[in-house]
Amino acid sequence: MADVQLNGEQITDWESFHTVCAEAFGFPAFYGRTIDAWIDCLSYLRDDENMTRFHLKADEVLQIVVTHSAALQKNAPDLLEEVAFCVEGINDRYNDYGEKPALSLKLA
Repeated sequence: MADVQLNGEQITDWESFHTVCAEAFGFPAFYGRTIDAWIDCLSYLRDDENMTRFHLKADEVLQIVVTHSAALQKNAPDLLEEVAFCVEGINDRYNDYGEKPALSLKLA
């Protein structure tokens, strides 16, 4: 299983979330820094679109590990809730295309 770490202490709002994610996931330079752009980039983990630095095999899952998640829950609880909702939605999108879920979210 591939994993990517997001430091919850560095995320205090949506702007910092997108900064941390752009670096951690290796999003392209044209990444739009919105939750819709985040969803779009993570919807191509098994394609050759180069939307992230990750390229998953058909049965592989990318685990998003949020370290210092207590700090994130304190500073931006709505953001963390939205991210969890989006991970579920992205996995539903993979399922709709007959693929296995591609993401898991772990709070550490």
